[in-house]
Amino acid sequence: MKYCAFLRGVNVKGTNMKMADVCLVFKKAGMKDVSSILASGNIVFSSDKNAEELKAVLEKAMSEHFSYEAFLFIKSKEETEVFWNSIPFDKNENFHIYGFVGIPGVEKVLMDEFQKAAKAENEKAEIINDLFYWQVPKGNTLDSTFGKVLGKKSLKDKMTSRNINTFEKILKKME
Repeated sequence: MKYCAFLRGVNVKGTNMKMADVCLVFKKAGMKDVSSILASGNIVFSSDKNAEELKAVLEKAMSEHFSYEAFLFIKSKEETEVFWNSIPFDKNENFHIYGFVGIPGVEKVLMDEFQKAAKAENEKAEIINDLFYWQVPKGNTLDSTFGKVLGKKSLKDKMTSRNINTFEKILKKME
């Protein structure tokens, strides 16, 4: 079965790793057809194991190899297609659209945080198929009140986000 591992906190705030090294860790852990997409920690691979088993094996391997507490979220090709096919916002050159990959229920936590946050003009969030999507004006991602919430330590083991363009690249690699 084809999967994508979405790594949390890669190549930000001092956690630097080369994707070639990450791919090697995945191969040593028994994964097949391993490749990376972008430097943000998206690893496409094949395995006969289920997502829960893979999460445990790969987090342990990554933590040991890179000496950090690894958090990753494993999604099948079908689940990744749902992310791509459920985007509630129209593409617009003035906005970034992000999809959030995480544990069940995290979309409700994110929506609560979004509703409490101050918003830029046309900044929006929606939950579709239990998936959280966020649209933010370009240039406001890191300055946004909600954007700052995403760095909370209490959320680091619960979710990670990707620009929707990344989902498209991942799906092309999974074909």
